[in-house]
Parts: sequence; C-alpha cells; structure tokens
Amino acid sequence: MNGSFLSGGQEVARYMAKPAGRTGALPGLILCHGFPVGPIDARHSGGTFPELIDRAANELAWVAMTFTFRGCGTSAGDFSLQSWIDDLRSAIEHLIAVAEPSGIWLVGTNTGGSIAICVAADDPRVRGAALLAPRGDFDDWAAQPRRFLEHAREIGAIRTPGFPKSFDEWSRELRRFRPIDAARRFAPRPLLVMHGDDDESVPVADARVLAEAHGSAELRLLEGAGHRLRHDPRAVAILLGWLDRQRVAEGV
Repeated sequence: MNGSFLSGGQEVARYMAKPAGRTGALPGLILCHGFPVGPIDARHSGGTFPELIDRAANELAWVAMTFTFRGCGTSAGDFSLQSWIDDLRSAIEHLIAVAEPSGIWLVGTNTGGSIAICVAADDPRVRGAALLAPRGDFDDWAAQPRRFLEHAREIGAIRTPGFPKSFDEWSRELRRFRPIDAARRFAPRPLLVMHGDDDESVPVADARVLAEAHGSAELRLLEGAGHRLRHDPRAVAILLGWLDRQRVAEGV
C-alpha cells in the first residue's frame, strides 16, 4: 500500500505492508532511512526499503511501514533535524491510526537510527529499537553548520529558497538531540545496535558508546562490513531474527 501522511503541514510519502490473512492486533514496525550522501540518494532515499518492509510483513507477520523524511524522495519540505524528529513522531501516530498495532518497534539505518533512538526514548509506545550503523551524536555537523547547510542544499535535501528562516535555530538543533543520552533513557527496553568494523563514515566507537549508555543492548559488530548495512545479507539476517524474537516475546 502506497500512501502519505502529514507532518508539520508537509506531505510525507510512505509505504506500508500487512501480512495476508492475519486478524487481530499485530506488532508495528517503522523503518527509517539515513541522511543522503548525494543528489541521487536524496531522490531515492530508502528506495530498497519497501522490499524489506514486505519481508517483515509476509515472512514475520508484522504490520510494517517505511517513509521518506522531508527533503528526500517524493516527500515535501526541507531537512532540519527537528523536522526529521517530527516526521518520525508523525509516522508513529499515522501507523497507530491506520493499523492499531499491538506496539511499535523502530528500525533505523545510519542517521535514521540516531533519529529513531531520540524519538523512542521519550515515547513509551515504542517497545524496542534496532539501529544499523548509527551515529552517537551530530557534533560533526554542528561544528561547521554553515558548511553542512550548504551540503544539504547541494544534495537536494533542502530545496526551498530562503530555508531555513532562522539559521541559528536550524544549527542549534544539531546539538539539541543527543542519541547517546537517548539510549540511556530508552533502557531497559530492547535495543539492537549493529555496526560494520570497516565503516568508512561513522566510527565503530559510536555503536559501542550507544550500547554502553543503554546498559543491556545487543551489540553486533560485523567483520569487514562498511556503512551501508542494509545491503549486507548478514545484517539483514540479524535484523530479521531480532524482529522475530521480539514478536514471539510479545506473544503475537
């Protein structure tokens, strides 16, 4: 099912799948993509995610959804850290409204994982989270905010002339959200953290610190894996196995 929902007055594109022939409340999964690395990525962010959503629905009996954050794919709007946080919050509300799941689990790749834990920490409806190659903070963006703003424009994640209205507020958001602090608040709910030990974009130390902050996270480091764990069969197998255990533990 293809569709959309509103977030901050902007239309956000989403893809949802449900298992055939299942009645009653099912666990709900929301999958979040990362920050695009180039213009093609911005237009096609999460392009392979519907395939993973279909697997979670058809093989594991989840009601599953993915979406593209503002400034990416066919979603309207422009990137800011606050708007992406708001988009995920709106996605949770949308999934609850249309599917009435038994609970919510979040999965995020790269920046999407960092966004996921920040939102999950303060939403008790989120029962568990899985983070693939997450960053522990946004300090590198915050250290040179004007350069990062220009980068976001160059890759198409910011499209509106004159956005943001307040550069100071836009840049402050880069330090406002702290994934490591969020992981601490998220405990003791289940947390899976995966990272490639050959990640060229985010140090593996970020995964370790996130897991340590949580206190009881399942930390899986994949030998020889790079940043894009979504395309590593080992990571996908670990994720699907974790999701299946979560569903069984819920008794659904």
